[in-house]
Amino acid sequence: MENWYVLYTKPRNEKKVTAQLLALGIKAYCPIIKTKHKWSDRLKKVEIPLIASCIFIKSTENNRRFVFQVPGALRFLFWLGIPAIVKNAEIEILKKWLQAEVSDAIVENLKPGDSYNIQKGHFKGKEGVVNEVTKNRLQLLLVELGMKITITRELANS
Repeated sequence: MENWYVLYTKPRNEKKVTAQLLALGIKAYCPIIKTKHKWSDRLKKVEIPLIASCIFIKSTENNRRFVFQVPGALRFLFWLGIPAIVKNAEIEILKKWLQAEVSDAIVENLKPGDSYNIQKGHFKGKEGVVNEVTKNRLQLLLVELGMKITITRELANS
């Protein structure tokens, strides 16, 4: 039976490792988000991995070892001494969430420790605890899901 596993990669090697695994016939998925990055002379849209140094592979227990043929693949994420398995439904939710268009969030009068109820998107109705607030970003801890998400507002003049 094939399961999804979390594979750690070398930093900034997520897309390269994913491509090489796919070329070997191993099912791999690297969730990608589009963001704007500002350099001193320009503002550019870039694609970055959603989870730094992590990708997902779908494999049988016996075939997991073949991922280490690819340079940059380091180790699997373990939970209670066994490789952590991610449910198919969770991968599908992640893919669906990343396909959805993200709307701007209005960040006003919030401070770390406040509760925030998400009004739109796939996390609609989920409540998070504000972790960090900046001019264009709100970081939430979704305790129920065990994850941290960032909501970014569009930058002016973009």
